[in-house]
Amino acid sequence: MLYDWAVVGAGVFGSWIAHFLRQAGQSVLLIDAYGPANSRASSGGESRLIRASYGTDEIYTRWTKQSLPHWIALSQRSSLPLFHRIGLLRLATQEDAHLAASVDCLSRCGIPFELLQGAELSGRYPQIFFDPGTRALLEPEAGALMARRSVESLVLELVAQGVDYRRETVQADSSLPARACVFACGPWLPKLFPEVIGRRIRPTRQEIFFFGPPAGQTVEIPGWIDSGDARNPYGFPDLENRGIKIAFHDLGVPFDPDTGDRQISPEGVTAAREYLGHRFPLLRDAPLVESRVCQYENTSSADFLIDRHPERENVWVVGGGSGHGFKHGPALGEYFAQVALDNAPQNPRFSLGAKLEDFAGIRL
Repeated sequence: MLYDWAVVGAGVFGSWIAHFLRQAGQSVLLIDAYGPANSRASSGGESRLIRASYGTDEIYTRWTKQSLPHWIALSQRSSLPLFHRIGLLRLATQEDAHLAASVDCLSRCGIPFELLQGAELSGRYPQIFFDPGTRALLEPEAGALMARRSVESLVLELVAQGVDYRRETVQADSSLPARACVFACGPWLPKLFPEVIGRRIRPTRQEIFFFGPPAGQTVEIPGWIDSGDARNPYGFPDLENRGIKIAFHDLGVPFDPDTGDRQISPEGVTAAREYLGHRFPLLRDAPLVESRVCQYENTSSADFLIDRHPERENVWVVGGGSGHGFKHGPALGEYFAQVALDNAPQNPRFSLGAKLEDFAGIRL
């Protein structure tokens, strides 16, 4: 059979691309080397935040707003919840320009929020310690997506809707039975297309920690991002009794998704425990109950890569999630279908040419 499209990579980007291509009446073959949302993939793991506060980056605020109904609908169709509306609390200093810009952008986009500080903030969240002068932006409709479960559920739906799924290895020059191909391979894109992508996407090692709450006690906290800390800590409450999740949104060391060491470091555990004990006093002596190593695949601007291969007209490359891409899967999939099928205008921010090979960091 000759398919209209072969989508290589059954993570969050590839699966939502396959969804919208199929919705448009296209025949689709979906392929993954290790399986949907596997433990090596950036879409694997327990949970991801979905929030709309992006400072001046209004495109991502609007993509969050566009994506959330799709995630909620998928969750409602699933036998187990995929979305938990836990809210998102962004902590910041009084002078934080990102918070002020987020307020303006959320207002323009019609997304509910509250600004909290002082006694009101401490009274609302008595189990959180707030440094003097802390301001906070609360997004009450934000929440947590159960990452691996969400992608697995979506792929099962796709198969039921006529998408063919295969587990096999594909190379950049593999002959695929399709008129056009999308490589949505996350951290594997630089390995598949070294001459085209090179160092424009850089996989980095990221450590995730889960700490157990005290026996018989509930820690009443929302999801959070601490913009007042240079390491950009973020985390989740005790979702589905898995433990309090904490991680740092900073760039780790270079990482190979196939062969990289996935054991956590003692230094990482110490940093996570110290932060947790400061911010959540009840958890000062909490035991580490679970941990994992995943990866980001970063671009210089943290903008995604969604573009044609420069030498192969019927091949597209999609990736560069940069640690914040999961939530945007539905909007990205819809954007891709509009560009690829309807010749909609392409956003230059997502082009290959906009990605630098030499860069030091990414934006949150």
